[in-house]
Amino acid sequence: MEREALVEDGAVQTLRPIWAVVPGRMGSSRYPGKTMADLAGHPSLWHIVERLKRATLLDGIIVATTVDPGDDAIRACATDTEVPCFSGSAEDVMDRTLRAAHSVGAATIVTVTGDCPLVDPAVVDKVVAAYEQQAPDYASNRLFGYKYPIGLDVEAYTVATLENVEQIASEPRDREHVTLYYYEHPDEFDLLGIEPEDHQRRPELRLTLDTAADLELIRAIYDHFWPTTFGLDDVLAFLDERPELAAINRDVNQVVP
Repeated sequence: MEREALVEDGAVQTLRPIWAVVPGRMGSSRYPGKTMADLAGHPSLWHIVERLKRATLLDGIIVATTVDPGDDAIRACATDTEVPCFSGSAEDVMDRTLRAAHSVGAATIVTVTGDCPLVDPAVVDKVVAAYEQQAPDYASNRLFGYKYPIGLDVEAYTVATLENVEQIASEPRDREHVTLYYYEHPDEFDLLGIEPEDHQRRPELRLTLDTAADLELIRAIYDHFWPTTFGLDDVLAFLDERPELAAINRDVNQVVP
């Protein structure tokens, strides 16, 4: 049954269908090609999509890449994982995300970026469940700072709200980072932060893929677990047993807008 949320004019908007939109491109300025980096014999993007398929509260998954011919590998990977792929602007990620959502008829966007090959389906479901229950404009498990390990980021927000933001957010940094406008104008939106369980509160831990050091760590994790199914708790227990692995990328600075 479709969930509905009240909006300011007293009308209702449906929260479903809820689609995960996974933005990714080969031309990353910090670490080009990371989206297709090999992890246990499959591209990182392949793992992201397959892990998202295990989330029970998503209605679909779409990859959002650019029209650049260099991103043909990303389009091919989406085909391999049997999910749709939208091609749009390289610089205007907000427009690309919104048009990808429109292309599949989504009412809600759940953003998981192409930097997150260790995304946990249970964390995705936790964010989506809280979003459906409270129906805010925007929900995230990293609202105003990291709480989970970096790389477990999940955002949920209505397409209708992003349509409004798209009309007023004109700065290039807003267009590139999509949801930055929500963070920087909290008085304009109903924002919901989702907190981790105490043992998952590890904001100092990098489980994102943005540098060669990150890739070394994530490859070690996949080499240990693959092809078994594993989640965040498994990764945390493994790294607690092998602290030298977590040290591989400890000195990498997280880039924030």
